[in-house]
Amino acid sequence: MDILRRNNVTVTGNPHGPVVVLAHGFGCDQNMWRLTVPALADTYKVVLFDYVGAGRSDPSAFREERYASLDGYARDVVEVCEALDLRGATFVGHSVSAMVGVLAAREAPERIGALVMVAPSPRYLDDEGYRGGFDARDIDELLGSLESNYLGWSAAMAPVIMGNPERPELGEELTHSFCATDPDMARVFARTTFLSDSREDLATVTVPTLVLECSEDAIAPRGVGAYVHAAIPGSRLVTLDATGHCPHLSAPNATNAALTGFLADLR
Repeated sequence: MDILRRNNVTVTGNPHGPVVVLAHGFGCDQNMWRLTVPALADTYKVVLFDYVGAGRSDPSAFREERYASLDGYARDVVEVCEALDLRGATFVGHSVSAMVGVLAAREAPERIGALVMVAPSPRYLDDEGYRGGFDARDIDELLGSLESNYLGWSAAMAPVIMGNPERPELGEELTHSFCATDPDMARVFARTTFLSDSREDLATVTVPTLVLECSEDAIAPRGVGAYVHAAIPGSRLVTLDATGHCPHLSAPNATNAALTGFLADLR
């Protein structure tokens, strides 16, 4: 299989610069990074891709048994890195992709040399001594609504996820992105995302790591970022003055400043 075609891989920026891989979250695609790429392109080689089922990926590559766990998505990331022979790349993962990056870095440490976790959550479901932001009833209702009426769920949830109600165009963009995702594949990715528990995996991270949280986020509330930061020795936590779960779209200047500052320190 052509891995680069499977994941609609795009390579841009400085061909001789350090490598940055940008990984989108659930319901999104690589276009969500369009405000980030210009801040990186002069200095860094930028790799973007779509997970299978998203964007312009190859839908024929979808296998439910593979993508029923985050390990399947991490394997895709590793295969993309291998296909491009990337070494020591900085993996920037939004939302669930932050945890995909943790798994990929553990599987192929020679490929991923640093992590940037944008609005991460290792577990969305509340647990004893841990607040993920959702109780079991919330998750059941969310997944039930998604599975019974994906387009309706998308229209209702996207503005909540994006936040920034005074800028409705942002919620509309995310709604369009959700609706462009194959519903059957989205259902699998949603269950994988919202039922995952990657808390123990955080202790395996040994590479330089930046955790970016938003000051207000309905999906990964304040406190989750601090939990991730505390679980990864030597990590850096930055709380962005941003609302919603997609700061690379709602607050690109602040997000890019934190990202490029971290990348500069790695050089």
